[in-house]
Amino acid sequence: MVIKVGFGYDSHRFIETRKLYLGGVEIPYDRGLAGHSDADVLIHSIADALLGAIGVGDLGKHFPNTDPAYKDISSKHILESVTKMVQVKGYTILHVDSTIVIETPILKDYIPLMTSTMADILGVETATVNVKVKSNEGMGWIGRGEGAAAFAAVTVQIS
Repeated sequence: MVIKVGFGYDSHRFIETRKLYLGGVEIPYDRGLAGHSDADVLIHSIADALLGAIGVGDLGKHFPNTDPAYKDISSKHILESVTKMVQVKGYTILHVDSTIVIETPILKDYIPLMTSTMADILGVETATVNVKVKSNEGMGWIGRGEGAAAFAAVTVQIS
């Protein structure tokens, strides 16, 4: 049995002209995250961790921000594509652990929907996906409300 671990990170700044998406869920807020796609930092960190776990590079390699095909694309589509890559390589997703770092909005009520949305895309049980939210306690660019970041660790097993 071969088990591998991947780690992912993503961050984006807030802008006023976008909707906020986290974990594939639209979150009511007065700003969204700037990016070539919908800038869902949570999905991006998980997708990047999965790509790392199976040893095929990162999001920039597979979904470059210079490609118009990915302009404003839903990150749910990115996660679907990455999930297929994981399956084609013969891996099974065992566990996803993730953390969003954001000052506002408060996300606790959205965690169950984020978790189930991503579990459905990944083709795993909801209990396989863990989402945590932390503030930056007013420190740094996140603490000033300038944006958000997310970290993810994934465990996969060769099928």
